[in-house]
Amino acid sequence: MAAPGWSERVRELLRRMNSFHGAGSPKALCLPFLVAGQQVGHVPQPVAQRLRQYPAVFSVSQGDEAPTCLELNKHLASFEERTAAVQGVLKELREQKAFPCLKEWREELYNVMPYFCDLPLFGMERAATPLLGVKRYGTHLNGYTWRKGELFMWLGRRAQNKPTYPGLLDNLAAGGIASGLGVRETLVKECQEEACIPASLAAQAKPVGTVTYTYVGAQGEIYPECQFVFDLELPEDFVPQVGDGEVQEFYLWPLDKVKEAIGSPDFKPNCAMVALDFLIRHGYIRPDEEPHYVEMVEGLHCTL
Repeated sequence: MAAPGWSERVRELLRRMNSFHGAGSPKALCLPFLVAGQQVGHVPQPVAQRLRQYPAVFSVSQGDEAPTCLELNKHLASFEERTAAVQGVLKELREQKAFPCLKEWREELYNVMPYFCDLPLFGMERAATPLLGVKRYGTHLNGYTWRKGELFMWLGRRAQNKPTYPGLLDNLAAGGIASGLGVRETLVKECQEEACIPASLAAQAKPVGTVTYTYVGAQGEIYPECQFVFDLELPEDFVPQVGDGEVQEFYLWPLDKVKEAIGSPDFKPNCAMVALDFLIRHGYIRPDEEPHYVEMVEGLHCTL
């Protein structure tokens, strides 16, 4: 049997990265996660069953035949109270080795809110967010340059000691938005730390939209993610340098090579989506030539 072509491989990537909304998804079995009456996540039932052991922090509402939602107890009224209470539970679960994702504990808080424009209701450990299916936000940079009239893109290769996706291709710089940081502030920080891009140059990056998706992890965790995407045209003589060690090396590739990599397992999946978005926006992938153009565009922008 012939190997699937590029279009089919990319379609499979997008289906996988939006698996929460696909056939066979655990979505219908997840419990809504409510804070102050607002839904902020989706919780797999095994997680909800574990959390109901902490009634001072979490409560599970029971319907006639099955539980209906997981709720943060209303007596936790402030951002600080909620954060401290949830972190206490998560640290205990980490000590118990209750869930594999907690092995990636980073001592980094992510804000939790219904929508990005809303005030955060509490903060929680980054590694634990997929247990509650809360939205995660990050920034990704497409760094590109022109050489003799041809467009080239800078890519990084993740370090082999990264806890997630070691050794895979990545965008030039990327990172999650931690509590207390803004979108552009995070972008500039990641550019400096990962690729040694001066702040004055990183500040020239242009916001060009978002890439959004929700996938189900290997252990049933829920990952709703929104990446704020930036494009930065770099001087022809600029060469990124390895900074904090999260990237082992950088490559400058023509777009045909980038395109081929997007359809391969060598690319970190969400970063492949960001690169695909770049190729579409810059007219490298065209609707008259790519029969699945509409499906690809839709797959990059699924509602969280």
